[in-house]
Amino acid sequence: MKVLAQALSASILALSATAVPAAAQDDDALLKRGEYLMNGPVACGNCHNTRAEDMSFVPGMAFAGGFHIVDKGIDAYAANITQDPDTGIGTWTDEEIITAIREGKTPEGEIIFPPMPVPTYNNMSDDDVQAIVAYLRTIKPVHHEVPESKFEIPQQAMPPAKGNPAPPMSDKVAYGGYIVTALAHCFECHTSPDANGVPDFKNGLGAGGFMIQLAPGMEVVTPNITSDPETGLGNWTDDDIKKAITEGIDPDGVHLSPPMPFPFFANMTPEDLDAVVAYVRTIPPIVNKVERTDFQKKAFQ
Repeated sequence: MKVLAQALSASILALSATAVPAAAQDDDALLKRGEYLMNGPVACGNCHNTRAEDMSFVPGMAFAGGFHIVDKGIDAYAANITQDPDTGIGTWTDEEIITAIREGKTPEGEIIFPPMPVPTYNNMSDDDVQAIVAYLRTIKPVHHEVPESKFEIPQQAMPPAKGNPAPPMSDKVAYGGYIVTALAHCFECHTSPDANGVPDFKNGLGAGGFMIQLAPGMEVVTPNITSDPETGLGNWTDDDIKKAITEGIDPDGVHLSPPMPFPFFANMTPEDLDAVVAYVRTIPPIVNKVERTDFQKKAFQ
């Protein structure tokens, strides 16, 4: 019996020794995935980093919020999503953060979209939203009070997210569609607005023409990213599309304008970029010639 007990003890110790490194590896993989998502396709800092008047990021203020977004019926400020307990989300539980991301509702019941692209994030997988939360927990707290957002439009939270797994990367088009419609929120900006100024996902998906005000006198309009050969991307090569996504330069050498988050998209893996291009090729063509605003012509030629 003594020999058996010793053998069992040795086995338990061996199992424990292997389980701890495995758990640590899982946590490390989750954290790395969250870091990649937030600084790559999800591009959280594009809105949540504090910006100076020239639109550059303020050093030391990553994810501290304050970016001012004005649109019809919207006067919003991006939230502080650092771990500061007073002005950020340091006191929120993981589930509360997940609910805010995928359903657009704070712990106090406030609705936080638009402009937060919650309808897109509602499609995000459980694994990916948990990875984002894991990375958020590592962000240093920054005490930065952000003005209250004001809305003159109806607001409603999204339904509970299904949390379905992402398609396999081997299915390039499906996985690219997941990146575009669950992570990178491309259609939130690149869809034509309806008569009320709301993106018309039924009739204008990807057709562009959505007006965004970066600041007074700094209006930009989004381009058509459908497969139409004349007014969209139909005649662009794969490399042309990738250069626009990651460098913000179109085939004519024209610089694209903020809020296109190409500095973040530049961190995307080649495999993810290939998948996005494969999916973009499937967007039905819509004829919609978009003319750049005077501000864009002057500032980003």
